[in-house]
Amino acid sequence: MPLIEVSYTPENFEVYDSSESIVVVNDIFRATSAICTAFEHGAKAMIPVETIEEARALQKKGYLAGAERNAEKVEGFDFGNSPYDYMGDNIKGKTLVLTTTNGTRAIEMAKKNSEVIVIGSFLNISALSKWLVGQKKNVIILCSGWKGRINLEDSLFAGALTKELIQDGTYSMEHDVEDSALIAMHLFEMAQKDPEKLLKVSSHRRRLARLNLKEDIRFCLTLNTTNKIPILIGDELVDLETTDLK
Repeated sequence: MPLIEVSYTPENFEVYDSSESIVVVNDIFRATSAICTAFEHGAKAMIPVETIEEARALQKKGYLAGAERNAEKVEGFDFGNSPYDYMGDNIKGKTLVLTTTNGTRAIEMAKKNSEVIVIGSFLNISALSKWLVGQKKNVIILCSGWKGRINLEDSLFAGALTKELIQDGTYSMEHDVEDSALIAMHLFEMAQKDPEKLLKVSSHRRRLARLNLKEDIRFCLTLNTTNKIPILIGDELVDLETTDLK
């Protein structure tokens, strides 16, 4: 039977055997929310890179590029890490480049030994859950965290996705859900009536609030604004619907 597991940080990911698993990378505040938004608004593809230097080199080749460090846009780039940056007509049909403090680093870590890598957020959680159920594969939910530390919002998403997968009936809580996923699910069940209330004291929410990014926070916690599921093919994220894996 397939298993559901959660890696709460990229540093912890190396203990998992992801060679026959689907890895769901999430960075709720804000990289994976921004990526899902970009595809909903017509982006053709996105190249996630780990370093600012890689992003700048691709920008010089003519790509539109986004870069964020410590929750702030890096000077000289076209976009930061806000989902609102990826809603304009200028991204339609374009291949974009993105580097962020945590999210793109988690994608890079997942690339080392994973069969399939997809992008998750609250924005696409139901479409993602439905697709995962159909694959009947092991699922590892990889939380990007914050600079190697666990964070609350990514853990809540891991719990929410675990709960959706169990509710379908394909995954059994008694046999297919490892402790890491059970912890996340029980955390989400505590918070699901008002996740914003729990997140008010989270470290990254405080970080974003100091930068006056409350609208970003609210948007990133919105459920099911898109059916797009970004999937990594080679070095590019593309819309799952354009691949043979749909």
